Amino acid sequence: MISNARILLVDDDLQSLDSTRRILELEGCEVVTACDGVAALDALRAAQVGHFDLCLSDVRMPRLTGMDLLRAISARGEEPPVLLMTAFGTVEDAVQAMKLGAVDFLSKPFKRQTLVASVQGVLERARARRTVLAPEVASWDGDPLFLGDSGCMQRLRIEIEQVAQVSSTVLVRGESGSGKERVARLVHEKSARSKGPWIALNCAALPENLIESELFGHEKGAFTGAQSGHLGLFEAAHGGTLFLDEIGDMPLTLQSRLLRTLQEGEVRRLGSTVSRKVDVRVVAATHRDLHEAVRQGEFRQDLLFRLEVLTLDVPPLRVRGGDIERLARNFLRKFGLRDGKVMPELSPEFLTALDRHAWPGNVRELQNVIERAVVFARAGEPLGLAALPEHLAAAGASAGAPVAVPVTGDMISVRIGTPLREVEDLLIRRTLEATEGDKTVTAQLLGINARTIYRKLEKWGADGGGTAGGTPEDSQPG
Repeated sequence: MISNARILLVDDDLQSLDSTRRILELEGCEVVTACDGVAALDALRAAQVGHFDLCLSDVRMPRLTGMDLLRAISARGEEPPVLLMTAFGTVEDAVQAMKLGAVDFLSKPFKRQTLVASVQGVLERARARRTVLAPEVASWDGDPLFLGDSGCMQRLRIEIEQVAQVSSTVLVRGESGSGKERVARLVHEKSARSKGPWIALNCAALPENLIESELFGHEKGAFTGAQSGHLGLFEAAHGGTLFLDEIGDMPLTLQSRLLRTLQEGEVRRLGSTVSRKVDVRVVAATHRDLHEAVRQGEFRQDLLFRLEVLTLDVPPLRVRGGDIERLARNFLRKFGLRDGKVMPELSPEFLTALDRHAWPGNVRELQNVIERAVVFARAGEPLGLAALPEHLAAAGASAGAPVAVPVTGDMISVRIGTPLREVEDLLIRRTLEATEGDKTVTAQLLGINARTIYRKLEKWGADGGGTAGGTPEDSQPG
C-alpha cells in the first residue's frame, strides 16, 4: 500500500505532472509538485519537519535536470529515495541513475499499475531498510566522526557503548582535531546520565584563578571583585557529566583540589568552610602524553591514576584508511547543501592527495579542506588538485614519486597472524635503520608523531633491546 505516503513529484511537462499527481492522490498519497529541479530543491529545504517518503522526478528539465536533482538529493544524505522517469530513457541513462543513487527508473509513457507498483516497491524497500538500520543510524551514522568501517573506529564504538554503562571517571586521549570532545559527549548521551546536565570546560583557555572559581565556585567576598556568590561547574553538573578538556594543561596547584573532589565526591567553594556533596561523572580529555608529563613533573601521578580508571583512545585520521574518502564525501554533501551547490565528483588526483596527506589536524583539518574545496569548485567539473591547498595539491601531483630517503633492503616480511604490536615495532626499527637513526624523518615516513619513536626507544632500552634490533619475525618467511 502507498496510501499516506508523502511524495515530491517533479516534472516540467504540466500535463504529465497533473495526470501523475491525480493517480497518486487517488491511491491516498499526499503529493507536492514542482515544475523543475530548482523548485524541487526549494521544496526539500522547506520540508525540515515533514519529510518526503519519495521523490518522483522527470529526467529532462530546464534549469536543473533530474540527474542533477538526484545528485543534490544524494548530497543531503539520508533523504527520500529517488525514482526517475523519462520518455527518452536509455540503458546508459538507467545505469548512470543507479550509480548516482536512484532506486528505480520508469520509462514514459507508463500505465497506472506500473507506476503504483514501482512506487510501492520503492516505499517498501525504504521502510524495510529503515527498520533494519534504525538503531545503527540513530547511534552512529548520523555522526560524521564515526563514518567509515575501519577496525579502530569499530572498536571505539564498542568501547564507548561499554564505558557509557558505568559511572567511572574516563580519560579520552587523542591528537588535536581527532574528535575527543565528541567521543566524551557520546559517553554522556549513551549513559544513564543523559537527562542530566552536560557541562564542558577547556582547562587551557582560562588563567589559573578563573579555572579554580569556575570549577569549585566562590562565596561573596572570597576575593577582590567577588561581588556575589558563584556556583561552580561541579555543582552545576550535579547528576550529569563534567567534561574537562585539555586536562594536561591544568595548573599543578589545582590538580590536588581536583583529585580530592574526585575521591571524596564533594566540593568546597572558595571562601567557604562548608563542603557540598556532588554526584558528577568526570570525563577528561588530552592530546598530551600524561605519563611523560608526570616524568617531567608537570602532572600529578596520583591524579593520572584517578583519571585513568577507564580510557578511550581516539585514533588519528591517518590510520583510518578508507574512512578518509567517506568522511570527505560526507563533508562535501554538508557544505554543498549549505551553499546550494550540486555535489561534484571527486577526481582520482583529489582522492590520492587526501590519502597521501598525514592529517596532523585530523578530522577537523579534513573538514576545513573540504569546505575550502566546495568554495572553489566549478560547476559541472569534478574536484581536482586546484581546489586543494598547495601542500595537499603537491602531494597529489607527486603521487607515485619515490621517497627521497636512501633505503636498502626496503622490504620486510611477517608471518600471517603476527601480533600488530610486533609488526609495528619491526616497521619502526627497520625505518630507523633506513634513515640512519633520524627519528624525525622516520616519524614523517610512517605518519606518526616523533614522540612515539622516543617512547619506543625508551621501552626497548628498558627491555634490553637495541634501537635497530630484530624481532622473532625477522627470520620468518612471509
